Amino acid sequence: MSEKMEAVATSEAPAALGAYSQAVKANGFVFVSGQLGIDPATGELAGDTAGEQAAQALKNIKCILDTAGTGIEHVCRATIYLKNVEDFKEVDARYAEVFIGSVKPARVAIGGNDIPKGALVEIDAIAVL
Repeated sequence: MSEKMEAVATSEAPAALGAYSQAVKANGFVFVSGQLGIDPATGELAGDTAGEQAAQALKNIKCILDTAGTGIEHVCRATIYLKNVEDFKEVDARYAEVFIGSVKPARVAIGGNDIPKGALVEIDAIAVL
């Protein structure tokens, strides 16, 4: 019952920082690796606040999903990793600007994380093809 897995990559999102794919397509889903708020044009974090970084991370996820042949509106599950749980309200506001459909993705948010590159937020997602 195993279907072929396929790596997804785009220059519209930051390149993987380690031994992983930006995303993997498998069995009708796209599994997007955790995205930092890195601007792919500069390679730097897109701002100093968790909200700015979350907005860029979500933009990166959208670009990856577009390349995979689906879209942000098909995200069924997301995880938000926060350095500071106090940033939740600010990050949630940016998240709410992106997920505007009648069915919002299932989600978990976890605070108190040490995130690579000194980032304040990282977001991963699973979408339906």
